[in-house]
Amino acid sequence: MAQDTAVSARDIWIRLLLYPAHTLPTAAAPVLGGVGLGLRDGVFSALPVVVAFFGSWLIHVGGVLADNYALLRRHADVPEHPELLQAVDTGVLQLGTLRWITIGCFLLGAAPAPYLVAIGGPLVLVIGAVGIMASLGYAAGGMRYVRLGLADPLFFAMFGVVAVVGTYYIQAGPAAGGVWDRFAVTEALPLSAFVVGLPIGALVTNVMVIDDIRDRDWDADKGWRTTAVRFGLAGSRVEYTALTLLAYAAPFALWWWLPASAWVLLPLATLPLALLVLRAVLTRDTTAELFVMSPRASMLSLAYAALLCVGLAA
Repeated sequence: MAQDTAVSARDIWIRLLLYPAHTLPTAAAPVLGGVGLGLRDGVFSALPVVVAFFGSWLIHVGGVLADNYALLRRHADVPEHPELLQAVDTGVLQLGTLRWITIGCFLLGAAPAPYLVAIGGPLVLVIGAVGIMASLGYAAGGMRYVRLGLADPLFFAMFGVVAVVGTYYIQAGPAAGGVWDRFAVTEALPLSAFVVGLPIGALVTNVMVIDDIRDRDWDADKGWRTTAVRFGLAGSRVEYTALTLLAYAAPFALWWWLPASAWVLLPLATLPLALLVLRAVLTRDTTAELFVMSPRASMLSLAYAALLCVGLAA
C-alpha cells in the first residue's frame, strides 16, 4: 500500500518550507558570536543587532523558499519531498503563492536597510547584497553554485565569517567615525571578528552536510555536485569530522590567542551532543535515520554559539 503523504497546509508552510528548526538556530548562531565579541569589546548595541538578525533570517528563509520553488519547477520528477509534490498536485500549495511569499521575504529582509545604513554606513549594503546573492544563488539563481560544488565553502563563509563580522560591524561601525570612514576595517573590524566565526561556520555547515548525505541520491538526479555526490559517504564523513574538530579545537585557540579567560572554553560543554550527532553521521546513511539529526546539529550550533557568546563576554 502506498504511503499516505498528505499533510495540512499549515504543515506545508511551517514544517516543510520554513524549516524553523533549521533556519532560526543557524541564523541566530553567528549573531550570538558577534554579540559576544561586542560585549567583550564594549561596543554591544541591542537594537541594531535585533534588526539585523530579523533581516538576515528573512533573507535566509527567502533563500530556502526559493530553493523549494526551483525544486518544484525544475525537478518535479524527483520525489525528494513527496508531500510538497502532492500539495502542488492537489492545489494545497500554489507555486504562484510560493513565489510571491519568497519575494515578500526578501523585501521584508531588505526593509531595515535604510536604518542599518544610517548607523553603519555603506558597508552594510555590501554585506546585505552578498547575503541576498548567496541566499538566492544556492539552487534558484541563474548560476546555481550547488551545481558547481561550491555550496559548502560558501555556507562556511556566509554563516561563519560574513555573519559574525556583519553582526560585530553593525555594533562597532558607528564608533568608527563618519559614514564613509566606516570602511576602516582596522577600527571597526578587528581580526577577532573574522576568527570567531570559523567554529560557528563549521557547525552550521555540518547541518548541510547531514542533509547532503541524506539526500545524495536525489541531489545526483538534480545535477547538484554536493560533497556526498562527488566524493560519496566517505568524503562527507571526513568533511563532517574535520569541521567538528575545527569547532572544538577553536575554544582552546581563542583562549590562547585573543587572549580570553577560561570562560571561552564553555562551548566544550556541548561536546556530548556533538559526539552523539557525529556517531550518527559516521554509522547511518538513510533518510529515516538522519532525518532527526539535522535539527539536532542545528541546535548544537546554536548552543555552542550561545556558550561562546557568554565565554567571550565574561
